[in-house]
Amino acid sequence: MQQHTMTSSTLTESDSITMPIRTDEDVVRLRKAARDYLVSSGFGTVDQTKMITAASELARNTLRYGGGGDAYLSKVADGSRRGVCMSFHDEGPGIPDVTLALTDGYTTGGGMGLGLSGSKRLADEFELDTAPGKGTRVKIVKWKAF
Repeated sequence: MQQHTMTSSTLTESDSITMPIRTDEDVVRLRKAARDYLVSSGFGTVDQTKMITAASELARNTLRYGGGGDAYLSKVADGSRRGVCMSFHDEGPGIPDVTLALTDGYTTGGGMGLGLSGSKRLADEFELDTAPGKGTRVKIVKWKAF
């Protein structure tokens, strides 16, 4: 699989939930769960908005391009940092050209083409693991120092 990693950290995961992404209503439920995780982790309004926007974009991609899948939300720690990790997994067709897919404005579905690239910019960490015929896994993390 082709992988793109922005940053790599040692994560300790706790308090995780799994949410199906099968319908537009599931995307709305994910947004609410993401907000709850971020608020309970002490993130301010700006960081909440960034991560909820990224989560919404990635969930919509999971639904639209991957045919649905699952989202995983967890609270994470790395030394003195605490954060929220969100992963999106599908078993869809995969992304044939990751570099192109991460280019602002590129779309295969008629949208604005900012889902992957925008999510990458909004998160502190971004990982993309995909290959044609193998599905796609995207993970984003937002950190808060304590």
